[in-house]
Amino acid sequence: MSLQPVILSGGSGTRLWPLSREAYPKQFLALTGPHTMLQETARRLDNLVEEHPRQGLHVFDPIVVCNEEHRFLVAEQFRMLGRPTTSIILEPVGRNTAPALTLAALTASQAAADPVLLVMPADHTIADEAGFRHAVADGYLLAEEGAVITFGVVPNKPEIGYGYICQGEELKREDLHVPAYRLHAFVEKPDLETAQRYLASREYLWNSGIFMMRASVWLGLIGRFRADILAAVQSAIADGRADGDFLRLSAELFRACPSDSIDYAVMERLSGDQAIAEHPALVLPLSVGWSDVGAWSALWEVREQDAVGNVLDGDAFVHDSSNNLVIAQQRMVAAVGVENLIIVETPDAVLVASKDRAQEVKAVTQYLKDSQRDEHRHHQRLHRPWGAFESIGDGERYQVKRLNVNPGESLSLQMHHHRAEHWIVVSGTARVTCDERSFLLSENQSTYIPVGAQHQLENPGKIPLEIIEVRSGGYLAEDDIVRLQDRYDRNTSEGC
Repeated sequence: MSLQPVILSGGSGTRLWPLSREAYPKQFLALTGPHTMLQETARRLDNLVEEHPRQGLHVFDPIVVCNEEHRFLVAEQFRMLGRPTTSIILEPVGRNTAPALTLAALTASQAAADPVLLVMPADHTIADEAGFRHAVADGYLLAEEGAVITFGVVPNKPEIGYGYICQGEELKREDLHVPAYRLHAFVEKPDLETAQRYLASREYLWNSGIFMMRASVWLGLIGRFRADILAAVQSAIADGRADGDFLRLSAELFRACPSDSIDYAVMERLSGDQAIAEHPALVLPLSVGWSDVGAWSALWEVREQDAVGNVLDGDAFVHDSSNNLVIAQQRMVAAVGVENLIIVETPDAVLVASKDRAQEVKAVTQYLKDSQRDEHRHHQRLHRPWGAFESIGDGERYQVKRLNVNPGESLSLQMHHHRAEHWIVVSGTARVTCDERSFLLSENQSTYIPVGAQHQLENPGKIPLEIIEVRSGGYLAEDDIVRLQDRYDRNTSEGC
């Protein structure tokens, strides 16, 4: 008996701007502790086998489905955890959760004999992880028998930002830690009055987006209800290829796949009077401190607060202020005599918002898109598979950047038509290739890369390499690059 975790890492997290950006969304941020949300999701099943030995469980390494643009972020975060993945499946475009789960189910079926899939979004938090594992163990027993399980969160307030699940009659089972109910119906996000009625009835749960079922059950159901999705995903996999830790799909075939959610494609068709006897749809209630951290107000709720309700992160100071979230990444931030504010400072943007209007941050990101600006998409610090770089100064005909190259990594062998570069080693050791020459640079040494020279920067050492790069010339944009060799199989549009 085996359990295959599936982590869906496709969200953009724009409501947590400016910390979360399209190229570096919230699942890659450490918002509630030392680990990122993706890492916390991967760690959430630790100790499941030890806590529930009677199930005879074997837990596989997770399958991760992510945007192709985020592939190196996912791989690096698992490397930092010191644990592998079964597969990292790269979506050329987002097609919602039903195609993503179908990708994972087909991949899992190739690697194992019909495992039970546990489908988890990468960007949720759960305070009581032992309680979550109890629910997963119960879900596993039911899924093994052919049931399709969704987990509903017991609400503690009349929330209008979540969809709801209406539970039906209780399933009488003495071998479960938590009760299980027939899934009566999915309900769209309600207005406040309706949400208050749901809360008072105790029959409605928040839709967590967490599911369990055998791989064969999902493939049978998606083939029954959305054969077009199954066929498109099968074709995209068949025409794809393995690339190290990654599974690359056929971009053209996957773009042709219809977009749909797990709820709409399958789960709603199994609920209420539409239930299928051999695959009953069941809901297990969760009361484990769950949050999707979908807005700054939600992050304020799950973080530790001081005696008057302030959450402070970084070099932040408050005076005569209460119930605020203040995050300072680079500069000192002070707040005096204010209440119920969100204040978030990053190197390139500052957000100030009323906490009760935190959902409206998306208006900022829409403005940035409409204005063809870049702050909704990238941070000042840009991550690459070899490390990261950030701009620390610029002017007419020059740019200054700080590069951090991880041990054993290298930038591509490349050349530029319009710019020259000066490299100064701040710390670590660099191996430099410049046309026919190859040589080492140590701390405080430098070199010059002329316009048109074929060049490469490597870190042959065991500690990070920090370089100050000064670019000079008439055109300094990232797309002035001709990539000659690249170990990461990147194209020119991905910059250095």
